[in-house]
Amino acid sequence: MIKIKFLTILITILLTFNSYAAFEIKARTAILQDFLSGEILYEKDPDKSIYPASMTKIMTAIIAFDLIRGGDLNLDEKFLISENAWRLSSAGYSSMFIMVGDEVSVENLLKGIIVASGNDACVALAEGIAGTEDEFAVMMTAKAKEIGMENTNFANSSGINDTNNVSTVRDVMIMSNYLIKEFPEEYKYFSEKEFTWSRTGGDPITQGNRNPLLYKSLGADGIKTGYLAVEKYSLASSVYRNGRRLIAVASGFNTKNDRSRESAKLLTWGLTSFDLIEIAKAEIPVEDVEVWLGKKATVGAYVKKDIYKTIPKSRKRELKVSVVYSGPIQAPIKKDDILGKLKIVYKDKLIKEYDLFAFEDVKKLNVFSRLMKSINFLIWGDV
Repeated sequence: MIKIKFLTILITILLTFNSYAAFEIKARTAILQDFLSGEILYEKDPDKSIYPASMTKIMTAIIAFDLIRGGDLNLDEKFLISENAWRLSSAGYSSMFIMVGDEVSVENLLKGIIVASGNDACVALAEGIAGTEDEFAVMMTAKAKEIGMENTNFANSSGINDTNNVSTVRDVMIMSNYLIKEFPEEYKYFSEKEFTWSRTGGDPITQGNRNPLLYKSLGADGIKTGYLAVEKYSLASSVYRNGRRLIAVASGFNTKNDRSRESAKLLTWGLTSFDLIEIAKAEIPVEDVEVWLGKKATVGAYVKKDIYKTIPKSRKRELKVSVVYSGPIQAPIKKDDILGKLKIVYKDKLIKEYDLFAFEDVKKLNVFSRLMKSINFLIWGDV
């Protein structure tokens, strides 16, 4: 017998409903993602090729974080600063202001990259890890392909002028999502508002984070600005508010003010126009299903990953979730046997379904107990 159980999703209904059909921002290309559901809430030519500028530095940090996690690099390790790296601290670029012959820790270089956007720190880190910046760029591109950045090629560690350093806002979003998901502790560097470098042979230099959204009451905690004359202004940004995170990436803003205002507008629109709904949590039973001739009358059914859906506020009542299985399920049951499906329907259309797995083993009743249960069923029609 096919059994369908409709689950009650607890949703906080807000009183304000926002129109989102005609939303637009002043950028050449943009994308907005709800982090937990993975759903794209807004896009504007998201696969158009861009020069990612200093958003490139997100991948520079990821390479270092990967090596640190693998034990091949540590934060206290020091790299000797080359003349090649130092040149970028004296040519009008964003800089940490390192000096030739300095020995600088990996942690300070990372802060110089993430907070101060130091191109010199990028080269120093790249050379310390890979020997040359060119070799480091090969590592960056390989990592990009590994995590699904299909339209990206990195030519250097900083994103400064190189026509071969290309990406898309979709790929930068994928990179940003990976950073936050895989390195939640290290990601905290991106929310630091200033960094003080106690440089050699001079007074300490304090520089503020270039991300304008960190200074607004929006809940922003990252990620990275960018600017090139040919690309204009760009920003990969993220907000975290009330357990919900959004990631926005946009490029081709005409001015700094446009970048700040329009990025804040995009994130605010995502927060106020949509709700994130928790459907199920990984490894936690979502429903008990009936068992036939087992030592337990029911067994928990669970999914193996967190499931969230993002729904426009005015459409939340059109989301329905059901557990469907042919039951009762006959014992014996092994943990992780597939029991049925969790189905998600939106506006009367099936949008996704997930396998439901047995939460535990359920053994068969002994022969006598099975016989009595079968007799009761024949007489009373009740298992």
